Amino acid sequence: MSTKRSSAAEPQPGVAWLTADEERAWRAYRRMTTEVQAHIGQDLADLGLSEADYEVLSTLSEHADATRTLREQAAKMQWSRSRLSRHATRMEARGLIRRAPDPDDGRGCLLTLTEEGLAALQDAAPAHLASVRHHFIDLLNAEDLAALERIADKISATGGDRPGPPEAGAGA
Repeated sequence: MSTKRSSAAEPQPGVAWLTADEERAWRAYRRMTTEVQAHIGQDLADLGLSEADYEVLSTLSEHADATRTLREQAAKMQWSRSRLSRHATRMEARGLIRRAPDPDDGRGCLLTLTEEGLAALQDAAPAHLASVRHHFIDLLNAEDLAALERIADKISATGGDRPGPPEAGAGA
């Protein structure tokens, strides 16, 4: 869906069309994130892991007991519980994680990093970091990185509590 009205479209009162500068910035952001994710994702795939696999494994490795609830992991990844549950089933079949009932949530489960999962993470981490450097970090200077961090912090500061956009045409 285009963010800009085509010349053939009828004007719609109350629609906050992007300015040329805003549209260029939005499209540049989309191109950047798509390209960086595609390259890093391919580099992880060459190692036998998906970006989601790596996120689950690395997050679990950060906990002393290498365990997190499915609910916590889904929230961190901004995935639904059912989507993560299906993914976790595939990871469990590959021996990367183990699932167990969550004693505090009868409908939930715990995800635990296995020895095989830790080994896969340890094998992949150096190449993943090299990929992040090659496709992202090394292309930016310290000033760029600081600006990007400020921007990311500003956008993330709402913690998802920001209300959705007004409906098109509402409040005109």
